[in-house]
This record gives sequence, structure tokens and C-alpha cells, in this order.
Amino acid sequence: MKLASLAISLLFSLPGYSQTRPNVLFITVDDLRPQLGCYGDRVVKSPNIDRLARQSRVFRRAYCQQALCSPSRTSLLTGKYPTSTQIFDIETHFRQTIPQAVTLPQYFRQHGYVTVGLNKVFHLVGFEPRLFGNLNDTASWSQPHWLPTRSGWGPEGEAIYQKNKAELLKKGPVGYGNIPRSVAYEAPDVPDSTLMDAETALEAIRRLRQLKSRPFFLAVGFYKPHLPFVAPKKYWDLYDEATLTLPENRFLPRNAPAYVGASLTELRSYTNISKTDEIDDAQGRKLLHGYLASISYVDAQIGLVLDELERLGLRRNTIVVLLGDHGFQVGEHGFWGSKHTNFETSTRAPLLISAAPGSGMGRDLKAGNTDALVEFLDIFPTVLELAGLPPKKDNEGRSLLPLLRNPKQSFREMAQSWYPKGNRMGHSIRTDRYRFTAWKAEDGTVEYELYDHRTDPQENENVAGRPENGALIAELKQKMIR
Repeated sequence: MKLASLAISLLFSLPGYSQTRPNVLFITVDDLRPQLGCYGDRVVKSPNIDRLARQSRVFRRAYCQQALCSPSRTSLLTGKYPTSTQIFDIETHFRQTIPQAVTLPQYFRQHGYVTVGLNKVFHLVGFEPRLFGNLNDTASWSQPHWLPTRSGWGPEGEAIYQKNKAELLKKGPVGYGNIPRSVAYEAPDVPDSTLMDAETALEAIRRLRQLKSRPFFLAVGFYKPHLPFVAPKKYWDLYDEATLTLPENRFLPRNAPAYVGASLTELRSYTNISKTDEIDDAQGRKLLHGYLASISYVDAQIGLVLDELERLGLRRNTIVVLLGDHGFQVGEHGFWGSKHTNFETSTRAPLLISAAPGSGMGRDLKAGNTDALVEFLDIFPTVLELAGLPPKKDNEGRSLLPLLRNPKQSFREMAQSWYPKGNRMGHSIRTDRYRFTAWKAEDGTVEYELYDHRTDPQENENVAGRPENGALIAELKQKMIR
């Protein structure tokens, strides 16, 4: 394999060699739920992602395999379920559990591509990797992985962060157990380039210019709209906070076990959030405002990268994938600034795939939406097939090419997700109509959640305990086993 890859690389580097393989621009957006214009949202301003959507298959029911950064990214980038990777937390590197895994960019590298990773592709905290750990995978990249130098705050928030960090470092090492924080939201009146994601976009543009004559896999990881909700003031000004509507279901689903929800611990660690008080409507609107502003800010940065792809004449030969690594909750079920559950709001996330329109494969594929159930695990084999690379036999996902050709056909009977809660593991399946979750404790006891999306699309009442649903639960348990 190594000799074959070397031969391919040497061939691509020969003067006058005509590139025929499509490039890949792989864009990951942290904590981006499907609150986008192309998903039907009428409040958010996301013109650049919406523009890409008009050239893409938009998967309206795509599900991550765990609603947490590292497990989700590990799963989709290795092509394996979390039950195979055994990554369920944000601190364990997958090379510890599956050391021989070949990742999506690594597979492209083995087949002669230049592979480049910018910012948060695998899980890491870009601006402080030495403090918080760095789960980058060096085997995946042809060139050293790039990290931004700017933080996620404006001037006020940065000053508070540096003060808190200095105080924590006096007491000992800093890590995920005691992350220094600052404000949860900020609207600094600064240029885009002052903040981390604009720095990432500018680096992506620079790399596109360098890579334009070679087949490349360029992965660009944007950090917003992850907390803290910090975006330049002009993006906050796109929204009237007083008119923003908070979700009605700011409560745990009726009849659901208390442990199934998410904690407010992360949000409460920020300096302008109360440690004990409930999130009232005023602060809830501020948080929603910040989340929307952060989406619009990162949308603008994605637009810059897409514009440069067009300007360089690379768009016709480039596959573009854009995804949010999982869903997010801004008030739903009473949880703010979190994912960490098996609910629809946490497991469903945006997925856009645009074939290279100038390639042989791309000419046969049309843009538009599909409501078929798909998993993020399906991204790996799809991109391989679009690029004309041989399939990777141990992938646990399925290529989405049939849906790129015909969006109306059925694809999966169900999409699966997992989430651990203390001594319990929650295994959740989403069928066309139902969400069914089994919570198995270490002692073998199991509790269930069942939500009927035909009558309860917000998952507000767990009906697993109703006697009339006994046969349905037995049927869903059999699906889960398969």
C-alpha cells in the first residue's frame, strides 16, 4: 500500500500531469443544528450555506452517532459506530482503542491526495491545545495540522479569560475538569478577522491557492456556533432580540427518567451566567440571539472559502461536504447551550453534500432535499465513491450515492445514536415515525423512552409506559438488536 501510494503521489507531482480526480473540501461546523434557511428556518441569516445548499443534496434527516464532539467526529472520520471505536468521551484518543484505524483523510492520503486539516476537524480546543488536550491525528495529514492563534472572545471577554486562566494555573494544571472561562456571550465591535473562525477561513483560502494544482482533501473546522456565543456586533445587529421566540417545551419530557436530560454545568461555568438561578426569558433570548449571531458569523466565513474556490476555478472539480457535528439545544427540554442527550434536538444535524459538477459522477447528480433517514457514518463511503476511490471494506456505513441520484427512495430503516449517562448507556434509534431509546444500567436493568413524531414531534411525552404500546416496543427492540 505504501509503495502504491508513493507511486501515485509521484505521478501527481509530475510537471504537466492533468488532474482528473476530484478534490474534496470538507467543512465541519461545531454545534451547528439544522437552524438554517435551507432547512426551512425563517429567522436565521445563513445566505452562504443556503447558496451551497442549492448546489447540494440536503439531508433533512441526518443523525450523528453520539451528540458529543469527539465521539461524533471519531465515528464519522473512521467510518465506525461508537460501539466499535469505544470512544464515548472527549478525552480518549481513538488510536488508544482502534490503533490500526484508517481515517477518511488518511485513506485519501494513501491514494495520492494532499490532505490538510485546519482547526477543529478531530476534537481539540484550537487556541489552547496545550492546556485542554489535542486529539488531532497526525497520520491523517500530509502537512502539519494547523491551529488558529486567536481565541473565541472579543477584547472584554479575552481580558476576563486571561485573568481567570492565570488564577487557575497558580493552583495547578488546567484541563477539562477546570477550564478557565469568560463570558458566555459577547458582541464586540471588531472586524471579523479578530476572531478565530475568520482566521481559519483566511488560512483555508491561503491553502486553496497553494493546493490548486494538486488533488487535495482540505478539511476546514469552524468552531462557532459553539459556546461562547461571540460574534462581531454586525452579526448581532442582524436580529431583533425582542422578537426572538423561545421554544415552548422548556421542560423535561413528561414521564421521562430524570437522568435522560443534559446538565447546565457547562453554561453555568461562564462568568455572566448565574450558578443557581433559572434561565429566565430575558437571558434565554440573549443566548438565542448569540447563537444566531454566531451562525451568521461562521456562515460569512464559509462564504469566503466558497468564493475563493469559485475564483480559483476549482469548484467544478471539487466535492464539497458541510456538516454540523451534532445537534444543539437552546432552551428545548430546559437545556441551554448543550447537546449531551439522545433527543432529536441533539442527534439531528445538518448535512450537505455537493458532488464535483465537472466530474463524470457529478454530471449525473442533481441538487435538492431528501427526507430519507441517514447516518453520519454514511459520509465516509459516500465521499470515497464520489471521488472514484475503491471502497474501504471495513466501513460500517453505506454510500449515499443512491440518494444523490434519487432523493425519494428509502435508504435506512433507522438511524442509531448512543449516549452514556453515569452507569447507563442510552441506545437510541430513529425510525420514520418513532424515536425509541433503551437505557441499560450496569446491573442489567433497562428503562425506555418512546416518542411518536407523528403526534409529538418535539418529543414532549414519553409514551413507553402505555400498555397499548407494548407490541410496538417489542418490535422496536428487535430492530435495535438487528
